[in-house]
Amino acid sequence: MISSKRSNEFNTALIERLLFRVSKKWIAGCTAQEALLAAQDTNKSGMFPILNYLGEEIKDKVRIDRTVFEYLDIIDLLYSNKVSGAVSVKPTQIGLAVDADLFSKNLRRISEYASRKYVFVWVDMEAYQYVQNTLSTYLDVLNTNKQLGIVIQAYLKRSFSDLMHLIERSPHVRLVKGAYTEDVTRAYHSNHEIDKNFSKLMEYIFSHRLVTGTIAIATHDSNLIGKAISLSQEFGARENLQFQMLRGIRDELKTRLIQRGFNVGEYIPYGETWLPYYMRRIRERKRNILLLARSLIRS
Repeated sequence: MISSKRSNEFNTALIERLLFRVSKKWIAGCTAQEALLAAQDTNKSGMFPILNYLGEEIKDKVRIDRTVFEYLDIIDLLYSNKVSGAVSVKPTQIGLAVDADLFSKNLRRISEYASRKYVFVWVDMEAYQYVQNTLSTYLDVLNTNKQLGIVIQAYLKRSFSDLMHLIERSPHVRLVKGAYTEDVTRAYHSNHEIDKNFSKLMEYIFSHRLVTGTIAIATHDSNLIGKAISLSQEFGARENLQFQMLRGIRDELKTRLIQRGFNVGEYIPYGETWLPYYMRRIRERKRNILLLARSLIRS
């Protein structure tokens, strides 16, 4: 007779296998080789792949070292296979959850290697407690590698001030809504407030286009995408504009933007820790559930 514990383990494993089959539309797989294949397909579709090795809040130094080597490996694979793409690194997966110095050392290592291989690096933004160290380290490393981008989260009330400081250094900026749970004193909570601040930040970025690099608008929101297009026309910044969307989400919109001549990046996550990522995307906004459901129906 199967014990209750073994039965629960079997059921959990079965659920994970089923979820993994579903999630394959949005997650490239578990290995760098699977990520490479997804990146090649993205290139063939006329888009720019942005690879992210899943993981965050890592405090074990062996795992941190392994994550750094994973990024060096995927950078090498992009270069050797002539894939035009980028990597996107979370600060707490390469040391920031331990201390700022370890993060700085590892980001510099990844950045220097990527620079030699002509691969762009995006530095993701995480929870509020990590924002200041992430920005400071980004600006420091930017001195030695200009092909380095930073993320600004529209739901944070400090973001406009951060952007004013950043713009002096001609950064590459990816603007996102933000997905972490923060206190109301630090972050906007309503969709209306977040969208309003997103628009305000976009207007500031586009109006200062002469002192900035890539303007990456990372959203699936049609209204904000339309506003970004209008701003790029108003300020003559179409060549700076890139739309970034998640793998497997709003593929028909990506195609329409490409047909109109816009630059489109596709964010491609991969790695063994795919389940927390999958569940977070489901939880972070109700709209994501609808987007995921629609992408399955149309596949």
